[in-house]
Amino acid sequence: MVLLLATLGSACGESEQEQALNDVCDARADIQKQVDELSGLTIETVTVDRVRANLSAIRDDLKKVGDAQADLSDERKQEVESATKEFTSQVQSIASDFGTSLSLNEAEAKLQSALKQLADAYQETLGKVDCS
Repeated sequence: MVLLLATLGSACGESEQEQALNDVCDARADIQKQVDELSGLTIETVTVDRVRANLSAIRDDLKKVGDAQADLSDERKQEVESATKEFTSQVQSIASDFGTSLSLNEAEAKLQSALKQLADAYQETLGKVDCS
């Protein structure tokens, strides 16, 4: 009887795989939001605190994705791991490239380039993860 109730209870809720995919997709949507906010920044509107907040949110979202991966199906797990790894690598590359000291004009051009690279990196990696 207990086994039957446990089985019925799990049938009514989400499976671990469904919950993991929902967690990945929620994190993916928030990363898109953070990337969009960063992409909308200009040299006049950018602040160190704003960029740090967006990057911190992206880092937290990537952790959520990593935590959920173990419960995904093998195919989804491989897709998400690959996209996350590539996105993280590209973000680190963009951040290290942007960290050089520049004149104000150079900084503006570098900022615009870095934010476009970030948006492109998202579209080419996590943006391709199927959340339907």
